[in-house]
Order: sequence, then structure tokens, then C-alpha cells
Amino acid sequence: MEEPLREIAVLDHGFVKLVDFMGGDMAVVQAARVSFGKGVTEPERDRKLLAFLLANRHETPFEHSVFKFHIKCPLFVARQWFRHRIASYNEISGRYATLNEEFCLPEVLRTQKAKNYRYERMAEPENSVLKGKMAAFYQAAYDLYRELLQNGVAKEHARMVLPLALYTQFYWTINARALMNFLSLRLDKHAQDEIRHYAEAIAGVFAEYMPWTFDAFKRYVVSGEKWIE
Repeated sequence: MEEPLREIAVLDHGFVKLVDFMGGDMAVVQAARVSFGKGVTEPERDRKLLAFLLANRHETPFEHSVFKFHIKCPLFVARQWFRHRIASYNEISGRYATLNEEFCLPEVLRTQKAKNYRYERMAEPENSVLKGKMAAFYQAAYDLYRELLQNGVAKEHARMVLPLALYTQFYWTINARALMNFLSLRLDKHAQDEIRHYAEAIAGVFAEYMPWTFDAFKRYVVSGEKWIE
């Protein structure tokens, strides 16, 4: 395969990095046409077949393309991410590794109307005051974590004082079909902003490595366009 994409920065300390890739648009076409004992033909017909598959929800051929990512994100983002179960995950363990002093601090906090879940940017000076308190809390929590470790407390217990804003890392291997399900949910306007930023970075990788599939995904899954012969 080609060299993996560069590391894409997300949020204040996070990233998305493509580690490995197998397949591509042609792998989808091959998997679809094997039912008839055939393979790829010419580009126009192959691209039309791929679009037909997505428009009509014939999705198993897309399982033959696979992405492996290295992800660094806050714990609260990871806990949403891991709800996508048709994938493989391996995460850094606070039982074995000393966790880094890296916490997510939003540029602007959001306010929420409880009944309709509408969010707005918090005004100043409240935003800066509350962010300062959050940063101080993060520092106090990490100082206590280090104190516990220095006093011989096991890592698996010392980590209990760290907040959900702490950054974690994991490897994520996922086929294109499951990836499109992830993107359809996490690019949606109702998704939390922080995980949506990661979905946008991943969508850019997807578009580069499987451009025909990504175009059909936008048309027939995201926009809901109907197939016309």
C-alpha cells in the first residue's frame, strides 16, 4: 500500500493516524461480482455498480476493505466511540502504563437547554472563569495521581482519581461497511462536537483511500438520494 497518511491533529492533544489499509474500491467490486463468477470491468461500470450497492443497501462487499487507525482522544470521546462494536480495539492500559498529563479543555464551553438539547457558546467572562477552574481541577487530580504512585499505590488504583477529560490512545481496525455506519452517526449534527471532529478527520482519510465509495456514501447514505436507473 501507499505510505500511511500523516498524523491529523484533532482537539487540543488528540490525533487520528492511518496505520494500515487493505482493499479499496476495486476490492468491493471484486467481492460483489464474484457471485456471478466475474471481476472488475471498466471504470464507469465498476463505479456505477459500487453506487448501486450502497444505494440499495447491498453492503457486505464493503467488508472486504479494512482500515487500521491509531487514535488519541479524551476518555469521554472514547466511551462513545467504543459503542461501535463491529470493530477491533486495543487501548492503552492504566494498569500497566503511567498515564500522561494531557486533558481536554474546550476553547469555549457550551450551555444546554435541558428539554431540547440545544447548545450555545458560553459568554465571557463566565467561560474563562469556569475553564480556569477546570484546568485547576485537572492539575490537582494529576498531582494526586503522581503522589499516589510515588507512595507505592498500584497504577490500577492510582488511575481512579483521573477525570474523563484525560486523553487515551487505542488502535481501531474496522471494515468500510462498519466505518460508514460510524460516520453516518458521528458526522450527524446531533453528535457531540468533540467526536464529530474525529469523524471529520476519518472521513478525509476514507475519501482519499476509497473515493468512489465515499462519493456514493455521501449521496445515498448521508443525503438519502434515491437510485435512478
